Amino acid sequence: MEQSQLSQDIATLKQSLGPLPEAVANPAFVIVSGLPGTGKTFFCRKLAERIPFCILESDALRKVLFPAPDYSAAESARLFTACHNLIERLLKQGIPIILDATNLSERNREHLYRIGDRTGAKMILVRVEAPPAIAYQRLQIRKSRANPEDKSDADWEVYRRMKPRLEKIRRNHFAVDTSRDITPVIDKIVRLINRSGG
Repeated sequence: MEQSQLSQDIATLKQSLGPLPEAVANPAFVIVSGLPGTGKTFFCRKLAERIPFCILESDALRKVLFPAPDYSAAESARLFTACHNLIERLLKQGIPIILDATNLSERNREHLYRIGDRTGAKMILVRVEAPPAIAYQRLQIRKSRANPEDKSDADWEVYRRMKPRLEKIRRNHFAVDTSRDITPVIDKIVRLINRSGG
């Protein structure tokens, strides 16, 4: 990708984020992984109610760059190249970040680990899950477009296609089942962040 195109994409995405939280000395970088319908965005919003974060939601950002997305490999590569660059810039400025994306493969997550290492951010990995029957129900509701805040187009077919690509997170991580009370996990993450001063 040309540097000018990348710079433009980064600027476009950054503009769409709105006001950023205050910079801190040791920002947290929360990397959320999970299949469609597992409740990633719900979890991210609940965590951000407790601690100020800039949430980068890949589904929403994709539509900022591509108003009629085709979900091709080239489109995803362009989106995530811009996202990763923007995350690194924001973390270097001390902005705490939550990345809300499927992040299914360890190879893709390695990019994020390297960003965390380079910026010295406090990396927190979270695997979000829900029983398949619950995910199915949620994805059926999504089809009706009842929630205008839901930016994802993923349906049950996408869930089934993605499921075999789900790889174990090899680093220490939190696991949260959104069909249950998520407060205990959020409490633990908040304590961890507060302890590290980010």
